Amino acid sequence: MAKKIRVLIIDDSASVRQTLTHVLEQDPDIEIMAVASDPFVAARKLLEEIPDVITLDVEMPRMDGITFLRKLMSQRPIPVVMCSSLTEAGSETLIQALEAGAVDVILKSKIGAADSLADDAMRIREVVKSASHARLTTVRRAAGTIRSASEGPTKKLTADVMLPPPTGRAMAKTTEMVVCVGASTGGTEALREFLEELPANAPGMVIVQHMPEKFTAAFAKRLNGLCEVEVKEAVDGDPVLRGHVLIAPGDKHMLLERQGARYYVSVKTGPLVSRHRPSVDVLFRSAARSAGSNAMGIIMTGMGDDGARGMLEMHQAGAYTVAQDEASSVVFGMPKEAIAKGGVDRILPLDQIAREVLITQQKF
Repeated sequence: MAKKIRVLIIDDSASVRQTLTHVLEQDPDIEIMAVASDPFVAARKLLEEIPDVITLDVEMPRMDGITFLRKLMSQRPIPVVMCSSLTEAGSETLIQALEAGAVDVILKSKIGAADSLADDAMRIREVVKSASHARLTTVRRAAGTIRSASEGPTKKLTADVMLPPPTGRAMAKTTEMVVCVGASTGGTEALREFLEELPANAPGMVIVQHMPEKFTAAFAKRLNGLCEVEVKEAVDGDPVLRGHVLIAPGDKHMLLERQGARYYVSVKTGPLVSRHRPSVDVLFRSAARSAGSNAMGIIMTGMGDDGARGMLEMHQAGAYTVAQDEASSVVFGMPKEAIAKGGVDRILPLDQIAREVLITQQKF
């Protein structure tokens, strides 16, 4: 019998503790090791037994979740999923949590409400299972995706619902390269490390990091203050320019479009694709259609297979494609799936990907 994923729930709300326990115990692969009303109670429980995953509230009495998280990661790294309400003010706090080492985040705008359990349950269990796969050696520096717990059980749709497959027609070569990047769990810090290594004249870039609305704006603002390239949350119609990075807004798909020799982004609503919105598959397919061999595709750390099909389509359209290697990935799911489909030209550790972008740029 496979070992179950043991979870420690830390939250000052009894109703939230009860709700999370009920939701997680519905999965035969998950068991609740213990619950705690605050970090001090949790610390005593950790002396007795170490869980596989911790769910951690942000605002608690006696010690806030961020402080506890930092102490935990400096002493005994354990995959941690933060639980927080979706607020603009809270988005900055949760970015700090991801920087401090949280693997993922559950947005609990509905959590604890009995009538929302059916809608939330699948997503909550998916987040916890994903966190259990995080590599403990990288959790200390890892920051993950932020997922809404309000998306219910959904049929897994492909990029066909947003745009047709590439036609296979060759794209005219341009003098500008466009870089398309996809990431999920562990991606926020991976993207920071990657973008900080790029010079101000780096090729134009479009990025999908699995995040809900409001959080992508705070994430882009943070990166803009750290990097030589200019980083912003994408707006429909934004041009893709050298030295600029556009991050897909949460809860919206982002597509790459071409008009003459000019690239721009189209930001659209639509159904979940590969159970995500924004979806990497949607971005990569649009790049295959609009950029072809003028594009470079990069798939980074993340759980699941979003981006694997799209990367294969980019590869078939003549784009140069790179996957982050297993050793530097928090979760190797997305790169592994892209490699398995045969759509990856090269596998590189995180600290070599920026250099590869610049080498590829020189060929244009």
